[in-house]
Amino acid sequence: MQLYRLGDIADKKAALKALGVESGGIAIMAKKMEMMYFYIKELRTPAANILKQDALSIGAELAVPGGVITCEKTHYDCILIGTKKHIEILSRKELAQPFGLKSLAQELKRFLSTSNYPLQIMGVINANDDSFYAGSRFQAKDAVARIEQMIDEGADIIDIGAVSSRPGAKPVSELVELERIKPICDAIASKGLYEKAVFSIDSYTPTVVKYALESGFTLINDITGASDEAIINLAVQYHAKLCIMHMQGTPQTMQRNPHYEDVTAEVSAFFEERIAKCEALGLQREDIILDVGIGFGKTLEHNLMLIKNMRHFTSFGCEVLIGASRKSMIDKITTTPTEARLPGTLALHLKAVENGANIVRCHDVAEHRQGLAVWQAVSNA
Repeated sequence: MQLYRLGDIADKKAALKALGVESGGIAIMAKKMEMMYFYIKELRTPAANILKQDALSIGAELAVPGGVITCEKTHYDCILIGTKKHIEILSRKELAQPFGLKSLAQELKRFLSTSNYPLQIMGVINANDDSFYAGSRFQAKDAVARIEQMIDEGADIIDIGAVSSRPGAKPVSELVELERIKPICDAIASKGLYEKAVFSIDSYTPTVVKYALESGFTLINDITGASDEAIINLAVQYHAKLCIMHMQGTPQTMQRNPHYEDVTAEVSAFFEERIAKCEALGLQREDIILDVGIGFGKTLEHNLMLIKNMRHFTSFGCEVLIGASRKSMIDKITTTPTEARLPGTLALHLKAVENGANIVRCHDVAEHRQGLAVWQAVSNA
């Protein structure tokens, strides 16, 4: 006999099938192989005691602070631990329980029905001279040449913006933004490049967005997080997707002491409100992409926590984008100038993909295509 510990199994059903497990048992066993962890904030004390007993009765666990059993406080934070099968059972069992456990059960059920979206690479083109990474700045003919190169390198999406959103960036007038983006849009339309990749307009200015959509763009990347109904209406009118990004403050103020009580919970609440707003105006959930906004009003610790908890955001049923390419958080971990941050970028992006992100926004398309291909090969081995 020989025994060895397995690494993470990406496709659990495929592994069981390869082992020769009978088809009827594959789905059941696969659910028992996936561990899930949920942080529950401000759970009522009676609910915590009920959930603790129900979890233990099926082999799961609820980690609670001391004092819960004697009801020293009215509410407690807890961590629910169990396999996917355990969570399925609890999502049904707690529907009949009081003290807010019915709502908790419904939330758990939502996490069990996440969608699987294909992994995609989004290349970045900045049609300005102010973006934080000089290697991403292109104008007119140079921008078109770089777009064609990115398509050849394997970019699924090309994201083009004419206004810098780096911390402290100066605002740009609508006219200047349109003047910068117009020749690139015209070239994309005349060359039919929109047939070779998805084009995204990185803007929250309605006139600029409309011009891009009429030039073959089919995605709006809105760093203001769908704050303007005109942008949502354009997405609906042109049957385009909309990427909603979270940002605390504005590019001019966002890094002045950003603060959250719980960054994951607050970003999640923001998305919940904005998705509801978009749906009310006619945008379908499958046409919404979520971007937690790495570096947009966040400290290093906030950014790391959002990447660590990326899986949470897949529960909305939307695609999830990660955009940490060459950002200053890498410099805060290991002092590195912007030009030398590709290794750190790949590390952050691969971890985010492992944790549920499916769109990777980056400056270095070829390197990401290779890195993600190798990561997928290892994951699927």
